[in-house]
Amino acid sequence: MNKPQILLVEDDETLARLIRDYLLLSAFEVTLCADGESALKTFHEKNFDLCIVDVMLPKLDGFSLVQQIRQANTQVPVIFLTARSDKHDRIKGFLTGADDYITKPFDVEELVLRIRVILRRMQNNDAHGLIAFGRSSYNPNTCELEVNGQTIRLTGKEAGIMELLCRNKNSLVRRSELLRRVWGRDEPLLSRSMDVYLSKLRKYLAADKSVEIENHHGIGYVLKEK
Repeated sequence: MNKPQILLVEDDETLARLIRDYLLLSAFEVTLCADGESALKTFHEKNFDLCIVDVMLPKLDGFSLVQQIRQANTQVPVIFLTARSDKHDRIKGFLTGADDYITKPFDVEELVLRIRVILRRMQNNDAHGLIAFGRSSYNPNTCELEVNGQTIRLTGKEAGIMELLCRNKNSLVRRSELLRRVWGRDEPLLSRSMDVYLSKLRKYLAADKSVEIENHHGIGYVLKEK
């Protein structure tokens, strides 16, 4: 089972190491960034299950960072971790799109528990609902794609690609990530096979003019809502 991928954005080096090490011991994979600009770049390069963001960051503050993350991905959970406990900051954090707001000092064990609660809630939501995009939707439990009222049962590989694109709609999913997640390995010879499946998915979605699978040549794909 893949470990949840966490993006940790914290400029306090000592605190960042403490949180990272505890999360690693708690069976999470952690990518650490020390400023908002590098965090935004990293977010677009990888797929994360949850983001932990300090508010007061160099180069790009946490509120601005999360606003840009939300423009690219409305689903990924975000926890603000900050010394700013003012009521207006908390309200701004939630309005920006945060799922939780934890003030320093805090207990790292409590942070882990909150992360698990949020991830469990996301899994439960997935189990009971569809992933909607454009005028279409995808059900990961039945592998059924619905486009303009027509239901299409996807094959295993089609379903794997579709789910990754849906969960990261409007955000780049790298070719290497698709190959690792769907085929289990990143090998150049598999790219041609993946292109065939992507071509089929594009044909299925052709009836929905509000969405398309964009090809970023040599890099990856974006399920784009127009």
